[in-house]
Parts: sequence; C-alpha cells; structure tokens
Amino acid sequence: MDPAEIRILAAGTALPGPPIDNATLGRRFGMDELWEQWVDVFIGTRSRHLALDLETGEQRDTLAGLGERAGRQALAAAGTDPAEIDLVILGTATPDSLMPATVNQIADRLGIDGVATYQLQSGCSGAVQALDLARQLLSTGRHRTALVLGGDVIAKHYDLSVDLRTVPPVELVNYVLFGDAAGAAVLSGDPAAGRTAVRTSFVQLVGLGRPPGQVLEWFGPVDRHSDRPSAKEDYKAIEESVPVLSEEILHRLLDDLGWKGTELTHLLPPQLSTQMTKRIVERLALSGAEEISCVGDTANTGNALVFFQLEQLLPRLVPGDRVAAIAVESSKWIKSGFALEHV
Repeated sequence: MDPAEIRILAAGTALPGPPIDNATLGRRFGMDELWEQWVDVFIGTRSRHLALDLETGEQRDTLAGLGERAGRQALAAAGTDPAEIDLVILGTATPDSLMPATVNQIADRLGIDGVATYQLQSGCSGAVQALDLARQLLSTGRHRTALVLGGDVIAKHYDLSVDLRTVPPVELVNYVLFGDAAGAAVLSGDPAAGRTAVRTSFVQLVGLGRPPGQVLEWFGPVDRHSDRPSAKEDYKAIEESVPVLSEEILHRLLDDLGWKGTELTHLLPPQLSTQMTKRIVERLALSGAEEISCVGDTANTGNALVFFQLEQLLPRLVPGDRVAAIAVESSKWIKSGFALEHV
C-alpha cells in the first residue's frame, strides 16, 4: 500500500482540571506583578492546566487517565469502535512509570487487547514519531486501524516548596512554559475511510555533538536526594535553534512532495510558547497559510500539542487544502514533520 494513502480520521484531546492563569500561578509561588508581566511579554502563555493540585500537592490526573479520555474522544469522533483498533502507539517524555508501559495501561482502560502496542520515549517530536511509525506500519497492510496517542504530565516535576525568586532561569522557565494534557488520533489504512491523507512524514536526529536543550531526570532510591534539578531548559539555545530547524523541516516537507509554500492552506507550527511560535511563523513567511495554534491557552503540553492542533484543523478542511505540521524535539535535537492533503 502507498503510504500516501493513509488517512487520519479524527483527533481528540484531554486536559486536567481548570485553567490556571499567570496571576494564580504567581500568587501560589509568591511572585509579584513584575513577574507576571515578564511571563506575558517574554513567554506569552496565558494559562495552563495541571495534573497537580497547586494547594495540596496531590496529583489528580495521570497520563493513562488523560490518554484514555483523549482516546475515547478520538474514537467517538472517528466513529470507530475500540474493537476495530489493531495498533496502538504512544509518544511521551513522561510516562506514568517505567513499567508497565503507559501505552498498555491506556489500551487496557479502552478495552483494547490482542493488538500490537508501542511506546516511544521522546520530547515534543514524540507525537510525530508515533504518527510516522503508525503510517509506516499501516502501509505494510499488516494493520488496518491505529490509535496514535501523545501526551505529557510535567507537573509531577514541580517542587511546590521552592522559592521561585531563588531559582535559576534554566529551572524557572519550566514553571511557566508547560501544561499537562494528552491527545489522540485515529489513522486508517483504508483510503475509503476518510478524506484527509497523510502525504508524507519524517523524523531526523540532528543532535550529534550538540548539548541537550532540555533535561528531565528520573530519580530512584539511590539518587532521589541528588541536588541536581529534575528539570532544566536552555531556553536561549532553543530560542536560537528552533526557528532555524523549523524552516529546514518546512523545506524538507515541501521538497518531498514537490509542493510550493504558496500552496499551503494551513500551518501547524511548533508550540513551545506564544512568543516563540510568533517568531517561527514570521520566519517561515507563509502568508497564505492559516496558523493553527493553541499554546497561549494550553501552554506547552509536549506530545499532546499536535493533537490539539489537529482537533482544530480537521473540521475546517475542504477539498484541495494542504497542511504542513512541524515539531522540534530540543532535548537532543530531532526534526520532525508531516503533511496532510484533503482530497
């Protein structure tokens, strides 16, 4: 089967708890209005949803729970019964546990069994990696219908006892950039199943010799009291690299398909932050393509982001529409993207 005949049928998403705006977050950590202004001006994120209760420290949602809700929503939107799924793939940087794999916990919650499952450990490109893998496996004819999931729960890395005024920038930025969520999409190897074709997809590691832009640590009994931070981010390196990598990804997608930038009707850009997305979109200079963004309201939800974009996008598509989606993984620098066409 031609991989270009794989169809994406529907997408679904799930967010934990109510939105938390910058003022609420600032008050919880004892920060002043100047800090809120810094977030507004340099980050641009207005709100986020957290799987953590900021007052009690209790984790109220898990990735498996969010993935189940997103999966059910995607299956319902696609008109697909869980029994029809014969492939499940999850991309995440923050599984609930090292074992059992969270993808299998989600499948169990959805009543899916006797199928192939895969879990990919990756940052913000993990969702595209999962979509790319599903597309390739469906194209062999071995599988017919895939449930592809992505999501992250970053809040479990929050230290609610910390004084943010003393936290170095590489750690401070994580408190404002990220939110928690999960997303899902249903893909089919039957061209007659839907009209939105995944025309191309790719994943490419480009991190040789480059220091990580982001680090998330796992702690066990031996090193749980280590003084190294559980999460840190080189925002300056990301700020410099991601727009350049995004442009390279766009050109790769267009070249693979022989498309012109002027033929694109929609753009799904990387969603690190509102301000970063703005810079990326300006650099790509696709004035004729409608930008699909959600990061201002959801914050950076990692591997869930592309599904929020797809959820907005799919109902808008009309025959002839062409879409480019771009994602960059900064922990060890991975370029990824895919292109859709509504036929």
